Amino acid sequence: MKINYNNSTIENEDLNKEVETNTPLKEWVVNYVGEKANPVDDNITTQMIIDVFAHEFPEFLMAVAEENFVRGYEQATSDWQSFPDHEACGNEEILKIRPPDEDAGFDE
Repeated sequence: MKINYNNSTIENEDLNKEVETNTPLKEWVVNYVGEKANPVDDNITTQMIIDVFAHEFPEFLMAVAEENFVRGYEQATSDWQSFPDHEACGNEEILKIRPPDEDAGFDE
C-alpha cells in the first residue's frame, strides 16, 4: 500500500512483513489467507491479509478505517486547538477554513 501525501510516496514497511502465527486467531487467518493467496514462498504478509479481508469481509476493514479516521481527525483538531497561537501557525489557508475565535479560552 502506498500513501500519496504532498506529492511524495510513503510506504508502510509493516505491510510486507511476514505474519507470525503466535496466537490461534493469527494461525487460522494465516492458514486461510495462505489457501486463498497461495504465495510461492508460503509466507503470508499483512498486505495479503488485508487484500483477502478487503475482498471477503470489507465491512470489517471499513469499520476499522472509519474509526481510525475519526480518531485521527479528533486528535489533530485537539492538537491544533491546544496551541494559543494556532491562528498564526504560518498557514493562512487555515484562517479561511476556521477564523480565529476571539474567546477561545486561552490566556494571552
